[in-house]
Amino acid sequence: MNSYLILYDLISPGQDYTAIHEKAKSYNIWARPTESTWIVVTNKDASELYDDFIKVVDDNDRLFIVRSGGEGAWYNVRCSDSWLQKNL
Repeated sequence: MNSYLILYDLISPGQDYTAIHEKAKSYNIWARPTESTWIVVTNKDASELYDDFIKVVDDNDRLFIVRSGGEGAWYNVRCSDSWLQKNL
């Protein structure tokens, strides 16, 4: 299994974040370390994640998906340190 960072900017005013949040939560293992960042753990590759997430963003939104290299540093994130240590 690999961990992927999913980062996004929803550009349109009044944007509804429900669809992208529900998409991230559809993966069995996930965390939300910041407001616009999710981490999902999956057997899928980056292109398969792209295919999943591109369906829930608009044409002018931004989407960035990258596989975690396993090392990181953080401060004051929304998820637990132990989750990040285990899953990055």
